[in-house]
Amino acid sequence: MSGSDLKQRLAAILAADVAGYSRLMALDERATVAALDVARKVFRSHIESNQGRVIDMAGDSVLAAFETATGAVSVALAVQHELNAGLDAIPEDRRMRFRIGVHLGDVIEKADGTIYGDGVNIAARLEGLAEPGGITVSDSVQGAVRGKVTASFVDQGEQTVKNIAHPVRAFRVQAAESTLPQAASAPGAAGTPRSEKPSIIVLPFTNMSGVAEQEFFADGLTEDILTDLSRFRELFVISRNTSFKYKGEAVDVKKVARELGVRYVVEGSVRKSGNRVRITVQLIDAESDRHIWAERYDRDLEDIFAIQDEVTSAIVATLPGRLEADARSRAERKLPSNMAAYECVLAAKTLHHRSNPDDNARAVDLIQRAIELDPRYGHARAWRACILGQQWGYDWCEDRAATESVIERELETALELDENDSDVHRILAAVGVVRNNLEKAFHHQQRALSLNPNDDLIVVQQGEILTWLGRAEEGIEWIHKAMRLNPYHPERFWFHLARAQFVAKRYAEAIESMRHVTALDSLHHALLAACHAQLGNTSEAAAHAEEVRKRIPGFTIRAHCLPILHYQRESDLEHHREALRMAGLPE
Repeated sequence: MSGSDLKQRLAAILAADVAGYSRLMALDERATVAALDVARKVFRSHIESNQGRVIDMAGDSVLAAFETATGAVSVALAVQHELNAGLDAIPEDRRMRFRIGVHLGDVIEKADGTIYGDGVNIAARLEGLAEPGGITVSDSVQGAVRGKVTASFVDQGEQTVKNIAHPVRAFRVQAAESTLPQAASAPGAAGTPRSEKPSIIVLPFTNMSGVAEQEFFADGLTEDILTDLSRFRELFVISRNTSFKYKGEAVDVKKVARELGVRYVVEGSVRKSGNRVRITVQLIDAESDRHIWAERYDRDLEDIFAIQDEVTSAIVATLPGRLEADARSRAERKLPSNMAAYECVLAAKTLHHRSNPDDNARAVDLIQRAIELDPRYGHARAWRACILGQQWGYDWCEDRAATESVIERELETALELDENDSDVHRILAAVGVVRNNLEKAFHHQQRALSLNPNDDLIVVQQGEILTWLGRAEEGIEWIHKAMRLNPYHPERFWFHLARAQFVAKRYAEAIESMRHVTALDSLHHALLAACHAQLGNTSEAAAHAEEVRKRIPGFTIRAHCLPILHYQRESDLEHHREALRMAGLPE
């Protein structure tokens, strides 16, 4: 085998086996094999839902690899909870209990996916140290997952284990009581418990019109109902991006709820014909797979906003505790006077979410048409700014200065027309950051958050702005919340988290977060260089600094980093500059 067939990388390894497997087989082979088959399915389900990969399930063992230690420990906790939950009804001598070990270290990976090395061996030895039904992890894992999983770690000290040259420091993992009822988390939200608030996901409504061009209408209605629900602070609402991951799929409600840690699911369908629309909606308690409420609406299209209000109010009224949602007057909402304008906005949003130049250009045309049809439609103005902001951010526009001017003008107009639109304030806050006007940015950010506290884009931006303001620890918590709201969040959320962790001087955690970014750019390499420099990892810092210079010939900190660092506190700015200098990047 050539060296090119082997790849060395860092991975989190989970190793598990059955305690007393031979004894169980001797007692009852058939029952033991059946229980093992069930356990394998549990392992596989949780591993795959946390972006892990099953390496082997030979005999009574399980070997899996993960990109992050958080994912591996979250799976271990969820698997042990699920497998141990039903054992009380089984005689003590016939209970199948797994021992699980987790280690974060280097492995050698073959082209066929097989892995070898100390990383695998240490995980297997940790598994042998675990109690039946328990989990033991190495110190590298304990350090990586600190604050990311709801569990405590009991230090078992240095352990001498077979065929490992150096002692291994081991920790016994104890799940917190509050996390025991939860199932495995979805990607990006590993280890986070179900929200204490009633949690809900609105699945994409099905287009029953038989006309592909009307797909955007169903999507837009879904998004509007989701946004209305998000305005209620008493609810924890899964974001639009995650919801639309299930578009076009035959959904297993229980599986979706388990993956996302939600209890309630809304699903429905839309049939539009001419000026008439029929909407069916149902609210499901996912834990019992029971329909709590269902309704059908046959209306003129002009009544679409009344339908949304009724659907939202009906759902809220059925949730536990008879939530007393704040009364919302329709007078606060500036509705479009032209229904065609409304449909143009819905279609433009759909195209915008695809994030590519061609669809962005089509979205610009549609949103401009909406404004021509209804010049006083504030939400359309806000979304024109958002769509043009996507052009500006990805450099898809011919004249950046002219585009920036249009964005600001549209935002000013949108704010005059509808000061209660959360997107207007979200974008104004982002503009304030770029202009280093953090006071203005924070004002609009707080307004956006008050208007829509469950929008993952608003929540992650709260974390960003707090970081710039010198409140990085708070920022980290907000970014984690955004990841929980949208487990399928964009990779850039990890960069925001890593930058906040760097400011908080949690350098190893920042490096771990950056492992989730698949295509590193110059800014990513610069942050990694700074983190490694602070940890004294001179070779790694130098390697990332060299990558920065390759991508930006003539790079200097002053020209290429300072313009995008918006720290309010001089000490935070100097901390960042000094770390870049330590990595070898020129001032």
